[in-house]
Amino acid sequence: MQKLGLNELRERYLKFFEGKGHLRLPSFSLIPQNDPSLLLINSGMAPLKPYFTGKEEPPRRRVTTCQKCIRTPDIENVGKTARHGTFFEMLGNFSFGDYFKKEAIPWAWEFVTQELKMPVDRLWVSIYEEDDEAFEIWNKDVGVPAERIVRMGKKDNFWEHGTGPCGPCSEIYFDRGVEKGCGKPDCKVGCDCDRFIEFWNLVFTQFNKDEDGNYTRLPNPNIDTGMGLERLACIMQDVDNLFEVDTVRNVLDYVCKTAGVKYHESEKKDISIRVITDHIRSTTMMVSDGVIPSNEGRGYVLRRLLRRAARHGKLLGINKPFLYDIAMVVINESKEAYPELEEKRKYIQDVIKNEEEKFELTIDQGLIILSKYIEETKAKNSKTITGEMAFELHGTYGFPIDLTREIAEESGLSVDEEGFREEMEKHRKIAKEDYLKKQGSAWSDDIYSTLDKNIKTEFLGYSENAAEAKVMYIIKNDQVAESATEGDEVILILDRTPFYAESGGQVGDKGVIESEEVKIKVEDCKKTEDGKYLHYGVVEKGNVKVGASVKAAIDAKRRMAIARNHTTTHLLQKALKNVLGDHVHQAGSLVEPDRLRFDFAHFTAMTPEEIAKVEKEVNDKILESIMVETMELPIDEAKRLGATALFGEKYGSIVRVVKIGDYSMEFCGGTHLKATSQAGFIKIVSESGVAAGVRRIEALTGEAALAYLHDREKLISDISTALKTSPQDSVKRIESIMTELKNAQKEIEQLRSKLVSSSLDEVLSKAIDVNGVKVVKARFDQLDMEALRNTGDTIRNKLGSGLVVLGSGYEGKVSFVVMATKDVVSKGIHSGNIIREVAKIAGGGGGGRPDMAQAGGKDISKLDEALDYSVKVVEAQLK
Repeated sequence: MQKLGLNELRERYLKFFEGKGHLRLPSFSLIPQNDPSLLLINSGMAPLKPYFTGKEEPPRRRVTTCQKCIRTPDIENVGKTARHGTFFEMLGNFSFGDYFKKEAIPWAWEFVTQELKMPVDRLWVSIYEEDDEAFEIWNKDVGVPAERIVRMGKKDNFWEHGTGPCGPCSEIYFDRGVEKGCGKPDCKVGCDCDRFIEFWNLVFTQFNKDEDGNYTRLPNPNIDTGMGLERLACIMQDVDNLFEVDTVRNVLDYVCKTAGVKYHESEKKDISIRVITDHIRSTTMMVSDGVIPSNEGRGYVLRRLLRRAARHGKLLGINKPFLYDIAMVVINESKEAYPELEEKRKYIQDVIKNEEEKFELTIDQGLIILSKYIEETKAKNSKTITGEMAFELHGTYGFPIDLTREIAEESGLSVDEEGFREEMEKHRKIAKEDYLKKQGSAWSDDIYSTLDKNIKTEFLGYSENAAEAKVMYIIKNDQVAESATEGDEVILILDRTPFYAESGGQVGDKGVIESEEVKIKVEDCKKTEDGKYLHYGVVEKGNVKVGASVKAAIDAKRRMAIARNHTTTHLLQKALKNVLGDHVHQAGSLVEPDRLRFDFAHFTAMTPEEIAKVEKEVNDKILESIMVETMELPIDEAKRLGATALFGEKYGSIVRVVKIGDYSMEFCGGTHLKATSQAGFIKIVSESGVAAGVRRIEALTGEAALAYLHDREKLISDISTALKTSPQDSVKRIESIMTELKNAQKEIEQLRSKLVSSSLDEVLSKAIDVNGVKVVKARFDQLDMEALRNTGDTIRNKLGSGLVVLGSGYEGKVSFVVMATKDVVSKGIHSGNIIREVAKIAGGGGGGRPDMAQAGGKDISKLDEALDYSVKVVEAQLK
């Protein structure tokens, strides 16, 4: 059996199925599209759900992919064993109602025996126990001996996901030899030992399961296969685990080189080496697909993996950022299959390094909090750090649970990991339920899934503001209706429309749909996955029926304002790249008629100079009046021309490209200007942070920008009028007033000090004796807290021996200060305890040291009563 590298195996598989009429699709992003049921893509078929459910039309009935996948349920075991990993690649060939078992089974056998030349006598097959059809094909058509075909139950060989499409499975196993087995006489396919490896699963989706648990045959059954690329490479390279596979081993060796250690010399170090090797593969791929570290969702998965890897680097003695460097090896090993890795090399490196540096800063804070939790736990005579504490450490300081566990164990404590998981699950459920409420489940049926999938809306809005159309569907009160009348809220689906449906950050159009008999005011437009445009509106006049001929017209002025902002967004992205660097890419946008919002990847706040530079560059391009062209191109050609794709977005084989001269070229389905000069000009009104590594610019163009400048102009005029000067002299006048104010405040403080000083002798003369201790109590409403403390110091020094109790109602705020000389402290006086009782009278609280304390209060009317009460508190302390 030939030893084939992982990259060659991937290419051989995809080429083989291309030869069987399959369309090779690139790996989908790890970020699921329109599927809130998943945080990250975890199987080859996951991104193809819309094709299997019929919600979307596949580009071809036969498809083959190598899909990047992330699975994290066993993350705690990664490193401890050589079996577990979080990142893997899944090979798959799929049929959407085209071929079935009679083709899928022989092709699988042909690939493994003829293309890969696996020895036939080491191959075994499993089938679902009731699937006689699969048995006949394997046995009679392919020629696998009956004794090598193992029937298994529903648990092992039947795939289903709640209700919906499901079906039996057939798996192919490789026998690694008796020496890899458990030695039991009944060791066979299905045994948990390392002898028989299942490497290819063929799923025959031939049933639909309803709510009552009934299975009915699908009229057009599907094929869904999955073969782990790393697992296949283990077999072909005759190695024991994924860490020994060529491309993965190259990463592992570089980890060892960086840490100055050797693999297989220390089991403890081997765990750390494996953790880093696996996690850097996952994180590199996730960052490449647009995931950014955060404390929730997929961003938290990324953060957890990066910080877990960083921690294991510390265990190996690496005390500086290093993961960003190892990521380069991952990129080099996989860039041919995933060219986006090379395209985003610097960006990937920047994100990972930034997160490593952040962890360096937060780990010390987290250790302080954990030390506090350990002390609190011991003080309660408990042996367990609570789940809430562990969750707080993870949520606020990014502490992986295993780091908390390890430090706790060093102090003889354990961690309530079940409680931690409950807190995690509670947090996850809240976030997921909130998302599902907004989005709905990817597998669930809705009103639109019941409509004729062949009916689509022809979009005319790139060139037309109005169009004659036919009403295909009316939806009223969440039900399909035949008609609607005045006052009804409706959703209309037309056969053709000029209305742009909300997409790509651009809001939907508004306008009217009307005829002689009816008028519908349209407030928004969205679209379904299968291409139906949904016009949300209210019937203002008449009665509308299915089949009616109508005229659909958009609000053209509003559309123009949107186009100004959208085209300017493209200019803005290019200018940001030019000013800040190539790592900048779009992380989100909102294009409305009155403003634009652009989120982009960048790690620090922009300086005023950078903002001004970006704004100037965009305005220069607007003034150049560059022509804006749109074209539809095959995606590969568009990429060759240098068109920029949106991070993580899913595109078809033909893409729409918006080109602004030689300055900008992006994939985009939005509506745009004909020339940049139509934007008027841009005014950036704010720049802020919205997430880790993501900044946001808000800006205005056209009439909105003019209105903004007019408002600012009026504000300056009003300010100068109030200052009784001209606009150009306003700054000088403000500076002059501030100087005068500062001098006046200084003079007031001096007068206040003199006033207080002149009254100190009188205050001291009123000192009273309480059990041998001189007590001075006084009220100074003209002093703030700082001045009150200073005055207390002065009185204490003049007093020589005794206690000072002062209060103030400065600007309506109650303040107290208590100070004692050292000799009276030795007699039992404690300023902190005195002030606590005194402040209570005025509805406040505070505390401090025996010799000095301060407090606040709420009720100024109780201030004198509180000061008088201080004498009783002192008496109690001196008893």
